[in-house]
Amino acid sequence: MEALLEEVQRVGYVNKPVDEDIDLVAEINRLKKEKNAVILAHYYVDGSIQDLADYIGDSLGLSQQAAATPADMIVFCGVHFMGETAKILSPQKKVVIPDLNAGCSLADSAPADKFAAFKAQYPDHIVLSYINCSADIKALSDIIVTSSNALKIVESLPKEQKIIFAPDANLGRYISKKTGRDMVLWDGACIVHIDISLEKLHKLRIQYPEAKFIAHPECQEHILSEADYVGSTTALLKYVVDSPEQTFIVGTEAGILHKMKQAAPHKKIIPAPASQNNTCACSECPYMKMNTLEKVYNCMLYEQPEIIVPEDVRLKAYESVARMLELSK
Repeated sequence: MEALLEEVQRVGYVNKPVDEDIDLVAEINRLKKEKNAVILAHYYVDGSIQDLADYIGDSLGLSQQAAATPADMIVFCGVHFMGETAKILSPQKKVVIPDLNAGCSLADSAPADKFAAFKAQYPDHIVLSYINCSADIKALSDIIVTSSNALKIVESLPKEQKIIFAPDANLGRYISKKTGRDMVLWDGACIVHIDISLEKLHKLRIQYPEAKFIAHPECQEHILSEADYVGSTTALLKYVVDSPEQTFIVGTEAGILHKMKQAAPHKKIIPAPASQNNTCACSECPYMKMNTLEKVYNCMLYEQPEIIVPEDVRLKAYESVARMLELSK
């Protein structure tokens, strides 16, 4: 076991070969029952993982599930900060993720030491942090928000309350514009959402003039100004399902298209184009794609890599996450 832990620390995941003859889905389901585990998956991971998850959702829904689950082990298929959030909410449970290397460019854009110094410049402000941040940033925050509830939470605060919003400046600007609140913004961003190409989007809209363009508020302002609808990942999914329109260009990570196509199979779903030329000509998160069925199987079999959050950090972070959950009811 010691050698395994050393290997996980070195490479970030359980690097054990998986027999080609193994039915991974069947084995994962067996391990789930055997270990009383629950698999939580974000909409951005590969469709094969979404299909076997017990719950698929955005950050708010996943947090609520992590807080409520009766399982002994949470297998979090997403990125590192999501596993941390689950551990913050359920410290008595074992939380494992398929690959510790599955980080987040947005979370990485807010180092705790620099953010603490930034916060100290505004002593009369409260800190609202987007959930896409580290446990250390959550511990420095007063309330955590998600793209699903940020608007509601900001509007619930007294008009005279001064606010620091971190780490996503694009989401902060969007909320500021919607509410009229002048917030101090930390200058962070998600590499996936800021990579959507306006020039390519214009060409795509000429090609599909009937399409509705829908976008996540992590996108840049000039992209959001083009959108027919702006909303969280879950809200975008609901819009596609409920709208009478038949064609949609979707401005967020392409993993959500899997669920959209399942939920609305008769509709045409097109990913918004990325500036970079990649295999799918769409916006893909390289960290989310580090989750594979083989890694899910190994992390359940060996119960590694495990997410550990120091208790002093967890207790401070819990307060800000708990306030979010309370305000989201």
